[in-house]
Amino acid sequence: MQTVVKKWFRDKESGFLDNKGGPDILVRKTDLVGCQFLKVGATVEFECHPDKQGLIAKKVKLSKGKNTNSQNNRNGNKKEFRFGVMT
Repeated sequence: MQTVVKKWFRDKESGFLDNKGGPDILVRKTDLVGCQFLKVGATVEFECHPDKQGLIAKKVKLSKGKNTNSQNNRNGNKKEFRFGVMT
C-alpha cells in the first residue's frame, strides 16, 4: 500500500499514516526500513496488518518517484527561497 505520513512523534518513536477517511494507521520506528524517522507529508509504502489496537503498518519505507520539495522547486510548483531577495 502507499499513503502519506499524517503525524510523527520523535519522542514516542511512532506516528500515524493517512487512511483516506478511515482510522489512521499506526507506524512504529521498529517497522521503518532504511530510515530512523518519518516527516509529515512524506509518501511511504508499507504492509498493513490488523491488530487489537487497530491497523498497524509494517515494512514501512519511503516511496521513490513521488514529488518531494526538491522536485517541486525544479518543476516550478513551489517558489524557491533565495536569501536576500524579496519576492
